[in-house]
Amino acid sequence: MSATTIKIYKDTKAEIDQFREYKNESYDEVLKKLIYIVKKLKKEPELSKETIKAIEAARERIKKGHFVTEEEARKRLGL
Repeated sequence: MSATTIKIYKDTKAEIDQFREYKNESYDEVLKKLIYIVKKLKKEPELSKETIKAIEAARERIKKGHFVTEEEARKRLGL
């Protein structure tokens, strides 16, 4: 897959940065999450409220360090 470069204002970048859940999360990942949320809101507004609440709760858990790393998940799943 090819990549592209886009120009955004510094204030826009700062807003996007607020949605990063971990330090190394790429902007592509953040933008894909935002796109997913917007599409869900348009398609299923009530379900989207639940989705947003779940995402916010997950972000709080991650900030507190309550998460499983990919390596830990692989071990648990025997992969």
